[in-house]
Order: sequence, then structure tokens, then C-alpha cells
Amino acid sequence: MTPKPERLRRVAGSANAASLAAIIVAPSPDLVYLTGYDPMALERPSLLIVRPDRPAVLLVPELERRLAEDAIGDAVEIIGWTDAHDPYAVAAGLLPPDGSVGIGDRIWGVHVLALQRAVPDARFISAAPVLGALRARKDPDELAALRRAARGADEAFRAICSRRFLGRREEEVAADLAELLVRNGHTRADFTIVGSGPNSASPHHEPSGRTILPRDVVVMDFGGVLGGYYSDTTRTVVVGEPPKDFEHVYGIVQEAQEAACDAAGPGVAAHDVDRAARTVIDRAGFGERFFHRTGHGIGLEVHEPPYIIAGNPTLLEPGMTFSVEPGIYLEGQFGVRIEDIVVITEEGADRLNRSTRELRTVD
Repeated sequence: MTPKPERLRRVAGSANAASLAAIIVAPSPDLVYLTGYDPMALERPSLLIVRPDRPAVLLVPELERRLAEDAIGDAVEIIGWTDAHDPYAVAAGLLPPDGSVGIGDRIWGVHVLALQRAVPDARFISAAPVLGALRARKDPDELAALRRAARGADEAFRAICSRRFLGRREEEVAADLAELLVRNGHTRADFTIVGSGPNSASPHHEPSGRTILPRDVVVMDFGGVLGGYYSDTTRTVVVGEPPKDFEHVYGIVQEAQEAACDAAGPGVAAHDVDRAARTVIDRAGFGERFFHRTGHGIGLEVHEPPYIIAGNPTLLEPGMTFSVEPGIYLEGQFGVRIEDIVVITEEGADRLNRSTRELRTVD
């Protein structure tokens, strides 16, 4: 991913507005977002240090300096340290001696403890409110990548529906989905949840050796990485004749998903989108069987801010992308979930997933 210096300028400005003397970012999607550099997280620390009062610096093990230079170029000053040095002492020289220092979520605890010892008068707090807010608003390049990923997932769903389900194992269908994601442009499949029959009532079911039977409901929740950005979609199908009450429950989830998508828009609080879906399901008498949040942000990570959940007052802004995925799960019988990724626009919300949400019957 190409480094974008304006992101570093934005994070420095946001740090200043949040009264942070510095922000420290370790290998993570945050580091990729800010620099384009994606090293492994190891016992040798690599640390990006962003301060409002001076240019950002990336501290890396000397043996990885060339990798960092190739990824970043001259967008960020790179300082190498060797095994003969104490990297935390080097970091301390780049940090303010006191004040509040924001630290990214993805950093080993051993590094945090060592930094606290090296800068004892600094107060270390989470940088997530700053970094999460910046990453939540996607730029046009990010939105284009997310649209491509969504299209690839849609094509995978269309293709899987033409294949046989009856008599096959869940894990076989999951393998087909993984293959279809890659065939449709993904670098890799990241997850392929396939739950059939009573297993469809387990939202995070791991595909098993269970054989798919006639009248089984099958929930498929799958996604992967395309151009560094994630896809994530869920569709529920039925093998032949649907079981008792399934069509009724499916219609409720379909209505709830539509209500949440309709509720989303600029200036709307995240919890109001959750409430829109939950109201439909509560009114139908299945409130206790919808026991997860309505959605999560998506981008460089499959789960990131904003979270579409009760109690989250975050106001949605253009460029924010997240899932809308209400569900009803009847233990021992079946489950239903329908999931699309949506992006907030100036006028409302646009679904990135375009595959049908109508009930599909498969063979």
C-alpha cells in the first residue's frame, strides 16, 4: 500500500486536538494505514512515533531497515537500532518526557511495559479514539477497494448457489466458498462460516463434517481480503422445501435488515441503526433470539469502528462503512442472518453488496 503523508498530518493534528503529546503505533493495520508498511509483530519492537510538534519517526530493528525503506521511501524518517542497543531508550529520546501518550491497540504488552519504564513521567492511554475515528472515514481509494471486495463476495455467493448442497458436508461447502472468493479477485479467503440445520442457529459456527440434509437451512457468512480491504457478507438459503416457520422468520430478518439500512445516514447515531433492526425483531417476539450487535465497521480489518450497537452515540459520517447483519437464532431448529456492507453517503447509505436478499432455494 502506498504511503499517504496526509494521513500522518491528520493524525498529528488529531493528537494535538486530543491533548496527546505523542502517539505510538506498532505493527498493525494502523501502521499500514499511516505508512503503508506492514511488518510482523515481533519481540524486536518497530514503533511509529507521531508528535504534533515534529515530523513522524519510525523506529525499526536495523535488520529490517531496508524493508521499511522500500515500503515507505522518504515519507517518514526511519531510525534503525541494533541488538547492541536498548530500543526503548532510543524511543524515550524521541518521546516527550511527560504528558499523555496515546498508544495503539495492537502492541505487545511487553513493549508497553518497557516504554512505561523508559518514560516514567508520561501517561500512557489508548490512541484508539483518535486512530479509530480517522480510519472510520474511508477515502475514495478505500471505498473503491471495498466495492471491489464486495463485488467479489457477491459473485462467490451467486456461484455457490449453483452448486449442490444436499448430501455434502459443511466443510466442503466452506472450501468451495474459499475457492470462489479467490477466483473472484480476493488474495485470500479469511473466513467461511457454513452452518446447516440446527448449526445455523450458532452465529459463529465452525464448518464441520455434518452432512447437509433435505429442508436444512444453511447460513453462509464469508469474506476475505482484496487489495488490502475486507469483504464480509451473509446469506441464508434453504435446501428444497423450507422447514416449519422458516419463511416467517426469514421475512422478519429481511424486514429488520431493510429497516436498519434505511435508518442509516449522515448525522444518525450508530445506536439508532441498531435500534431500527432490533425494533422489528422485538415487535415480532424474537428479541431474545437476536443477541449480537447489528454491525461492525470494516476496512483494513474485518471488525473496526464504528460499531452498530446499543449505547454507541457515534454520529455516522460520509465515508464510514459497516455491516448491517441482524439475525434470529432458534436453538435446535435453525438460524437466519442477512448481512450487507453499507457506506454512508451525503444523502444516506449505499449497499456495497448487491446479491439478492430474497429467499434462495438450493439443491
